[in-house]
Amino acid sequence: MTVKKHVDGILKILNEHYPKELVDHPKELPGFLNYNTPFELLIATILSAQCTDERVNIVTELLFKKYPSVQSFATADVTELEKDIKSIVFCKKKAQNIIDTAKTILREYDGQVPNELSKLIKLAGVGRKTANVVIGNIYKIPSIVVDTHVKRISKRWGFTRSDDPTKVEYDLMELLPEDNWISYNIQLIMHGRNICVAKKPRCLDCMFIGCCPYGLSKLYKELPEEVK
Repeated sequence: MTVKKHVDGILKILNEHYPKELVDHPKELPGFLNYNTPFELLIATILSAQCTDERVNIVTELLFKKYPSVQSFATADVTELEKDIKSIVFCKKKAQNIIDTAKTILREYDGQVPNELSKLIKLAGVGRKTANVVIGNIYKIPSIVVDTHVKRISKRWGFTRSDDPTKVEYDLMELLPEDNWISYNIQLIMHGRNICVAKKPRCLDCMFIGCCPYGLSKLYKELPEEVK
């Protein structure tokens, strides 16, 4: 089988089980980040680093009421903000990054979240993953978000061999049609949470078992010797 046929087969199954109308509006799906504005998504994504979306949503429900604008975050007291997000990992560093990012957006972008990756990654606490979340979900600019699910499942499918998120991103950009870039992340989060989990993937229940090198290898290892 050619690489193209392998990729096309995976995408066909992805789109059948996690259709476009389901993944076009991720904030409406359970377990995804809640936000109302581009800046709220930016802050929520900064907070979500090494933290679950569920925990972030609990925190931001009150946080966005207390700090309803870019200005209010920019003028926040860092110690108080740390307390407001204390249940989030690395709360001290994230509190300072949020304030610094808000100040930069006010000073350099007239209070508007920029729509260019090169500008976003210069903001405090914003890496390629966070920047791609914003430009994909807010501005609908084709981008690939490499989170733990995307990296894990893409490796299992043979789409990449790398553990480096940036290298994975570029590998996927070469393989996937551009109109699949945004939806790919949402689809893999859903698949990774429900079936292709990290430690005990449910390969026998997986719709990709027939075209997943990892799943086929795992299944083969579990077969009795007499049928191998």
